[in-house]
Parts: sequence; C-alpha cells; structure tokens
Amino acid sequence: MRPLHEAGPIASTVRFPAASTVRSPVVSSVPTTVRRTIVPDQIASDAPKVLPYELSRYEEAGYGTWSYGPGLEHERRLDLMPAGYDGASATGVAKLLRFFTITDIHIADVQSPAQAIMFGYKGFLSSAYSGVMLYTQHVLDAALRTVNALHSEEPIDFGISLGDTCNNTQYNELRWYVDVLDGRHMDPDSGVKADVVPGPRGDYLDEYDATGLDRSIPWYQARGNHDHFWTGFLAVNDYLRQTYVGDEILNLGNVFEDPLGPDSRGFYMGCLDGRTPYGDIFGIGPVAAFPTPPKVLAADPDRFSLSKSEWMSELFTTSSSPKGHGFDRDNVAAGFACYTFEPKAEVPVRVIVLDDTQGDDEPYDNGYGHGCLDQERHDWLVSELDKGQAEGKLMIIAAHIPIGVEAAGSPMGWGSAACVSENELIAKLHTYPNLILWLAGHRHRNAVTALKSPDAGRPELGFWEIETASLRDFPQQFRTFEIVRRSDDTVSIITTDIDPVVEDGSLAATSRAYAVAAQQIFNNPIGLLPTGSYNAELIVALTADMQAKLKRPGA
Repeated sequence: MRPLHEAGPIASTVRFPAASTVRSPVVSSVPTTVRRTIVPDQIASDAPKVLPYELSRYEEAGYGTWSYGPGLEHERRLDLMPAGYDGASATGVAKLLRFFTITDIHIADVQSPAQAIMFGYKGFLSSAYSGVMLYTQHVLDAALRTVNALHSEEPIDFGISLGDTCNNTQYNELRWYVDVLDGRHMDPDSGVKADVVPGPRGDYLDEYDATGLDRSIPWYQARGNHDHFWTGFLAVNDYLRQTYVGDEILNLGNVFEDPLGPDSRGFYMGCLDGRTPYGDIFGIGPVAAFPTPPKVLAADPDRFSLSKSEWMSELFTTSSSPKGHGFDRDNVAAGFACYTFEPKAEVPVRVIVLDDTQGDDEPYDNGYGHGCLDQERHDWLVSELDKGQAEGKLMIIAAHIPIGVEAAGSPMGWGSAACVSENELIAKLHTYPNLILWLAGHRHRNAVTALKSPDAGRPELGFWEIETASLRDFPQQFRTFEIVRRSDDTVSIITTDIDPVVEDGSLAATSRAYAVAAQQIFNNPIGLLPTGSYNAELIVALTADMQAKLKRPGA
C-alpha cells in the first residue's frame, strides 16, 4: 500500500475556464460512440509532472486534451449460443424494450468537512479526489439533455440509475441528484455562498436551472455503496456522523491498513474552497502540522448522513415518475431496498432491482465496497426469480455491484459476509432459463461478460452481464439498450455507449477535460483503451415456451 502523503495546506492562484449561459441549449442530435469516440491525447514524454490537485497546470502540461476518434461498431457476440450457431441471416422482428442506464454519478458536496481528499490529491485514488468533483451535477445535467434528445429521435421506455447517486451518503447530495433529474432550480452551494466568477453559471457553485429528464420517461433507482457508507468505504459511526454536520475537518488514519478503520486518527482529510476557481484544497495533512483543528467555512445541517430508510424516503419528494422511483412505502418502513417492476404491460419482461451492497452492521472487511446478500435479500431474489420463471417473463436483474468479474478478496469483489458464495449465487442463477441480463455499475468501467450455461445442451441457462461506466470518471458515459426479438426465435440485446453532448466552454466540458486528465495521471484500470467504450449486440437463446410466447400478439 502506498504511504499517505505528508503535507500541510496548499493553495494556488489560477484563472478559470470560460463558462456557458444559465441554461444550456437543448441537444438536437446525438452522435453516439457508434459514430465517433473520445480519445485522450498522448502526453508528451518530456511533459512536466503534474499532481492531481494542480488543476491550473493541466493545460500548459498537456493534460486533459482529447480528440474525436473513429466510431465503434456493435460487436456481435455468440458466447451463449450452442456450438455451430451462426444466425447471420436472422433479422430483428420486434423491438421489445428500449431503455438507458446511468450509474456512479457521485454528486459531491465539495465543501463538506467529511471528505477523503487526503487519499487522492497527490495520487493513489482518483475516487477520493480529482477535479471532476467540482462538476458532478453539471455532467448529470448534460447526460439528461442527451437522453432527452435520444428520446425525441426514438422513444425510450424507461431509465434506471444503478447506484452511487451520492458521493458521501449526504442528504444534500441526494437532494441535488433528484432535483437535477426533476429539472428544478439548483443551488449547488453548501455552507457559505460563493461566487467565484461574476455572472450566471460562471462557475461550478453558481445557481442554475437544471434541464431534467423528459417527464414521459419513468426512471428507477438502485442503491450503491456510496449511498450509505462514508465515501462508499466505511460504515458511518458516531464520530463520522457528527463530523458531517460540524465544522471541523475529518481526522482519520490510514484506513486501508489500520484495523481501527473509522476509529483511526492522524491526518486531516482536507476540504475544497468553493470561493476559489479551482477549488483550492485546505485543511489537509498530518495532525501535527496544525496547532488547532482546521475548519470548513461553515457547518451545514443538510450534510447529514442518510440511513437506508431515509435515503429511500427522499426519492418520494420528486416531481418525476414514478413516486419513489421504484421503492414503495413498505420498502421504507422495512429498510429493504429491493423491488421489481414491469416496464410495459404488453411485453413479458420483469426487472428485478436488487440491493447487493453490504449491510451497515457487517464486520469491517477491507472496506465496505463488496457485493453481498444477506439471507433476507437472497431469499427474496430467489422468490422473484421463481415467480418470473413460472409466469413466463424474461428477467433482468439490475444491481449496483457486478458478479463474476473480480478476484476473491478484491475490495470490489464478493464479500465474505454474504450468506452464499459468489459461485453458489451464479450456479443458482444458471437454473433460470428466462434470466437474460444482469446490469451493474460500481467499477466505473464498460464491460460485457458472458456467464455461460454450465450445461452445453441448454444454452438458454446462460445470461449476460453488462457494466455501465461512471458519469464521474473517464469515459463519463451512460448506456442505451434495445431488446429485440429476432426471426430465428432468439433475442438480441443491443447496447451502446453514449457520451453526453457538451457545449464548448460549458462546465460539463471542463469536467470532461478534468476526467481525461485524471485518467492520464492516475492511469485507472478501465480496460478497452484508449476510449473505454464498448458497443455490442448480444444474442440470447430462449426456451421453446418463451419463443412461443414472444410470437403471440402484443409480445
């Protein structure tokens, strides 16, 4: 493990990039990654070294620039089909569903005293700090404008957010997230009001009118680890809970090595100064460097950490549909964040939204970013799969954390506290021929994994897992999906990565540049270099009963 950096407060005098108007213009067309991709430019071999927090030096050192590259065709994959299957002559007969996924938006209160900046401002973890933290709301707003444009070209049936809406389980972060989707007037400031650049929407903390998702598109919500753990990593104890709403900056030790976890001490984690154009960092470094504890500009009671029930309950305060965004009042009362929905009455598809994050009361196990099911959630999942299979519904599981892609013991892999092992869970899922898809976020990358049938004679027992990249980190994308019945009685899942359309000089454009720079500096393992993008057409085998059902009128 890389040691913590020892440093005192830092500051810089900088200029701020040009900005756009109060409300960004409506997007008229969307060039998806099938047409063009975003390719980070190569950093010159003699470029000066730049640390993550030195945002004002990015441009002069060549960081954060990018070019448009060629598009990516949909790779046609037959991994789940029997040997010898070609299907090249099959055509699409009927489109069953069209939807989108967004995930890992990490709406951040940049002036909070309870952040993890210490672990990223000089390197190590971009999830702890990078310049994109200043612009999370604006990237979401740009993504929604892009979704609306796609919807105007061809209707979208629904959208689903796969978790990590908040960066740090704060009430105000979740409130901002829902309000952006609702298209409300936004004030992203907390604590003390700041106006770095005079004029409307001149800087990252200016008030603005969010575009909002088109009201004809219902959106649903899954729960992520950042939605209920401190920076997605530690269970919130009394000290953390008090720090959120106080004015003293968080004091923690090396929680990656110290078994005391949230009870360790030794370093002030730092805060971003919203009065400065680049969010200068202050109050960071070893405790010994400060004669008195450093403080944020002002405490704010709206920074409080949300419980599971509080988090779900807040989704009912919305002007978009459905109320609760999938959760009902029974979910809130029971503190149970799983549900199902059927997007179109005439189409036999059921979506099972599964909370596969760790429980708040589980023992510390190298952090709380693992996938996990307790007995209650496991039994609920099996019951819903049994029901969907018996009713002849194609089934999609939507969860925050993917399965079958991380090594045992990985901080993002399957947790040791789960009531079943990852292999046992996958084996159980392979008994449901109508399960076609597992949707996930969490790893901030685009990936498609074939979880093949254990029985070569029954290819329909396999299913696809599709991960969607984060809107926070490069490549800052969301995905669209089309599920199509084909003429040879198979189904294809066509998935496309979408770059939010951003205007030159806008705050979202600045965020893209910072996301590119962070990737160049941190070299995160996103795969699929250089673009991080992947488009695919995935073929799925069906049972004879399901083939017949999809041929009936209305299906």
